[in-house]
Amino acid sequence: MQENTDSDYRSAFRGSFTSALRWHHLDDLWERLRQDPEGWYVYSIGHEPPVKVASREEFLNFLHEIDKLLREEHEEDYCGIVYADDLEKPSMVKIYDPNNLGVVCGYSDNPPLPGWVLSRIPPVDMEADRPLPNNRKRWWQKLFG
Repeated sequence: MQENTDSDYRSAFRGSFTSALRWHHLDDLWERLRQDPEGWYVYSIGHEPPVKVASREEFLNFLHEIDKLLREEHEEDYCGIVYADDLEKPSMVKIYDPNNLGVVCGYSDNPPLPGWVLSRIPPVDMEADRPLPNNRKRWWQKLFG
């Protein structure tokens, strides 16, 4: 069963995603997620994958805090660093760290990993290609300590 879960997660992770290109698109995506806050895994790449879904309160707090972080640290007039498998009915959302973007858009056999992933499927360890900076470790510990 674990192998199927791993395969399902990795397949979904490598699937097709659409960017919340503009800030108002991100607002719309956050609102859709807020309307259905139950059953989400919140995974910070570089930490152990969660084994249980976030509580409603944890999930909503994460959305608030990640939105704040993105708007403070992504100094662009567009968003473009949050991707969902379906912007209308998402089941997986990739959120890229504004301080480690590399080449996020475009096609690659080995694209950079996002900083955080929200999913309905139990996540598997997606080994970070870089050590987490201490400020990101502290930020995550503050939320899910």
